[in-house]
Amino acid sequence: MPYKTYFNWSTGKDSALALYKILKNPNFTIDKLVTTINSDLDRVSMHGLRNELLFKQVENIGIPLKTIALSGNVSMSTYDSTMKQAMNELKSEGYTNAVFGDIFLEDLKTYREEKLQEVGVKSEFPLWKIDTKALIEDFIALGFKAITVSVNAKLLDESFVGRIIDQQFIDDLPAGVDVCGENGEFHTFVFDGPLFKSPVSFKIGEKVLKTYTPTKSNNDNCFKDDECFKDEKEVTWDTSFWYCDLLPE
Repeated sequence: MPYKTYFNWSTGKDSALALYKILKNPNFTIDKLVTTINSDLDRVSMHGLRNELLFKQVENIGIPLKTIALSGNVSMSTYDSTMKQAMNELKSEGYTNAVFGDIFLEDLKTYREEKLQEVGVKSEFPLWKIDTKALIEDFIALGFKAITVSVNAKLLDESFVGRIIDQQFIDDLPAGVDVCGENGEFHTFVFDGPLFKSPVSFKIGEKVLKTYTPTKSNNDNCFKDDECFKDEKEVTWDTSFWYCDLLPE
């Protein structure tokens, strides 16, 4: 009997490819997507995608969606407690497994596994340790289509946001940037491919540069406690991103 499984859906290409692969595995039944959204902005967390496009996307995929609302200024303790509550709710609905699209970040994988173990849910990683060049080539060959919605401004300039993921995009990436953006170099919105009943229609809006400063008042708001009270020039986490606003049609 297959495991009742939910999928942690980011709206991006790694999620799409991982979902495509896990749906072909008879050991799992995927009947729910789970996405965190920024309740202050009505957008998908990290990606900056409008909720309307998220809803259109999952409607075209045909799997029910559960959203978890979080403030854009959420602390780690609040994030953990909110996510734990949501995972307990899913566990009470009979879900025994959860799927992620992570590829090679060991600390993130460990974090997810530990948090899920607390509620008795097992984690699955269909893309784990697969070469990212092979993954992006597979993604394109399968007919998936995606566009970049945010890029790390420290590594990529404005020209890389709002671009279709194709061979030219890959060829243009600077040395040291992972072709799947696994280190957070860029995030994408998948709008067509083998998972979709029909493409998601949208038009490209404005591109904006947003800069985030580390908090200097409360360690609880920091993802890396040892950097909380450092000057912005000293922090190692990324603070500046280009976003491309996609508009529903």
